[in-house]
Amino acid sequence: MSAEIICVGTEMLLGDILNSNAQFLAKQLAQLGIPHHYQTVVGDNPERLKQVIEIATSRAQILIFTGGLGPTPDDLTCETIADFFGVPLVERAEIIEDMAQKFAQRGRVMTPSNRKQALIPQGAEILPNPTGTAPGIIWQPRPNVTIFTFPGVPSEMYRMWEETAVPYLKSQGWGQEIIYSRSLRFWGIGESALAEKVAPYFNLSNPTVAPYAGTGEVRLRISAKAASEVAAEDLIAPIEKQIKEIAGLDYYGVDNDTLASVVGKLLQASGETLSVAESCTGGGLGQMLTDISGSSEYFWGGVISYDNSVKIGLLGVNPDDLAKFGAVSATVAEQMAVGVKTRLSTTWGLGVTGIAGPTGGTDTKPVGLVYIGLAGPKDEVASFEYRFGTTRNRSYIRYVSACAALDVLRRQLLKRQ
Repeated sequence: MSAEIICVGTEMLLGDILNSNAQFLAKQLAQLGIPHHYQTVVGDNPERLKQVIEIATSRAQILIFTGGLGPTPDDLTCETIADFFGVPLVERAEIIEDMAQKFAQRGRVMTPSNRKQALIPQGAEILPNPTGTAPGIIWQPRPNVTIFTFPGVPSEMYRMWEETAVPYLKSQGWGQEIIYSRSLRFWGIGESALAEKVAPYFNLSNPTVAPYAGTGEVRLRISAKAASEVAAEDLIAPIEKQIKEIAGLDYYGVDNDTLASVVGKLLQASGETLSVAESCTGGGLGQMLTDISGSSEYFWGGVISYDNSVKIGLLGVNPDDLAKFGAVSATVAEQMAVGVKTRLSTTWGLGVTGIAGPTGGTDTKPVGLVYIGLAGPKDEVASFEYRFGTTRNRSYIRYVSACAALDVLRRQLLKRQ
């Protein structure tokens, strides 16, 4: 027994809007423990929608539609569903009355075209819409097939789902178990390399383990099906522990953790402080740190030193070294870290310099080359070289450079524990 999500709307195929409804419904189905194997996006075309319904009914028992319930000619979801199952549409007086009241409350006049929204397949139940004018339906047109329709407006769909669809599903015996997931996050290791290390875990049935890549990082999702969240966590915990041990320092956090939040916790625990000197990241590193509530306790500030005169005047970078090695070099990254640490009187200093592109690269120093300098509490200084690729876009290189700087500090803080 499984569900399928079918989102109707040409605007999604054109990329004009983000399909957030599918993401919401997928998470909700997991919370109810309802397996969900397919999602489909189809344009406002009745023949193609019928093809989608034909396929969906062959592999799923719950079909959840969003979109296509409005008053315009291209809103064809209910009409097409009824036609597919050979059932006439009937006008429901209670829907007309509800729409009329809502229009009156808003000081508007209901147009004849709105009556179209009162037409639903004969035998279907009304799925009330408390805020909008387009109701949905709950319908079982044949044994083992249940259809839900929702408007495409996310706020309307969310409320209809929570207030009516979820109670209905539970009344039908669904939702007795949940699918609970935990996401482990890794930095400094590629997806394939991590997959090789944890390959045996991909064969588990409950919990299951699956990899997926983020922007510059890798994640492993551990999912368990159980009667409660506590029971699911009990299934996940031993697998999570084993994977963390295998990954070592490449593992950095879980679920909503970020490198910035993890570094912040480590600095708070040790009572230490941080300052940053940025070139290629242009303030992105500082933004990541200050996005964390309470970061002023450990993050004291930074310098965006795009021009060499700022590196020399504010950070004390040696002009001879700039001339000899260039701004994008290990030597300059180290001096930037020392300079900002000294001037802001912090425990740690980070310096980031690199070539974010799309111009500025050479054969010896290509786009994507980044150096990170780290100055520590005992006057120790180190630098780290990264090559993030010449084909990456500027935003990507800036983002992963800032993350890499945080990861450098994270590893040093952990090694000192």
